[in-house]
Amino acid sequence: MALITLRQLLDHAAENSYGVPAFNINNMEQGLAIMEAAKAVDAPVIIQASRGARNYANDIMLAKMIEALAAIYPDIPLCMHQDHGNNEATCMTAIRHGFTSVMMDGSLEGDAKTPASYEYNVDITERVASMAHWVGASVEGELGVLGSLETGEGEAEDGHGAVGKLDHSQLLTDPDQAVDFVKKTQVDALAIACGTSHGAYKFSRKPDGEILAMSVIEAIHKKLPDTHLVMHGSSSVPQELQDIINEFGGAMPQTFGVPVEEIVRGIKMGVRKVNIDTDCRMAMTGQFRRIAEQNKTEFDPRKFLKPAMDAMRDLCRDRFEAFGTAGHASKIKVIPMDDMAKRYADGSLAPKTN
Repeated sequence: MALITLRQLLDHAAENSYGVPAFNINNMEQGLAIMEAAKAVDAPVIIQASRGARNYANDIMLAKMIEALAAIYPDIPLCMHQDHGNNEATCMTAIRHGFTSVMMDGSLEGDAKTPASYEYNVDITERVASMAHWVGASVEGELGVLGSLETGEGEAEDGHGAVGKLDHSQLLTDPDQAVDFVKKTQVDALAIACGTSHGAYKFSRKPDGEILAMSVIEAIHKKLPDTHLVMHGSSSVPQELQDIINEFGGAMPQTFGVPVEEIVRGIKMGVRKVNIDTDCRMAMTGQFRRIAEQNKTEFDPRKFLKPAMDAMRDLCRDRFEAFGTAGHASKIKVIPMDDMAKRYADGSLAPKTN
């Protein structure tokens, strides 16, 4: 079984100059699609589950499913990550159920809607990092609030997202504050705000520097060259997937996501983890709609799910190849969490902020 912590995986990614897509899942079919793609190209994997996914699938079901995926694909290093934890309990119960990594999103208060103060974010993230590191699990923090630079608003995803208008400064992570945050919290990875957002409707036009601030990533990387940066809300919302959905009865208005080439540019500037959910949903939904339209008498769920899995597998494989993840799974020797805990304890994994 090749369960790996986020820290070890992103350390390897940094040493070898690649990024790792982090795919959200809710069910078995999505997990199998991701792992099949990874097997095809020898890529390590980050699978993540939101609080909404945990409520939908049940923690025990998710835990057993991850155990099964790790057993079926023993040569693929697999990190199981809690996405957007809203408090200590969410993060600690995830670890208890086998997650090797958690995100403590202290950019919002515990209701996952109200923007939090910097002091609150530092305090709760540091507490989670301290507890998680005690058992060898990794921690991702977030500084800045995820939301659109066009509208000044966040987009809720599984009940997580800022409500109301946000100040422009809240939507962009401050590089100097990022240094202080990493030093005080001891996080293993830092999610930054640069204009990306959850969901399909990220941008009303192909994004440029005014609404997708890649310059923020560059500035933070210069000040924190050894910190693993994370891009949230980074589905590309491919036009071909929009077209398939709409061809077979959908009504998605024209929208734009984060271009793959911009993500690749971000990887060159220290981005090591790239969160992708909407693209996977769209890939599967397009096939559901196509089969329902073309085969109106079909009622076997497998006839819908297998083509949907294939479509998601192909999308995941494309991202593994584009981000440089392909070819690295077999190069990683997984370190047990107990050994990672010892490294945290002796200070060898402390972040470099000077």
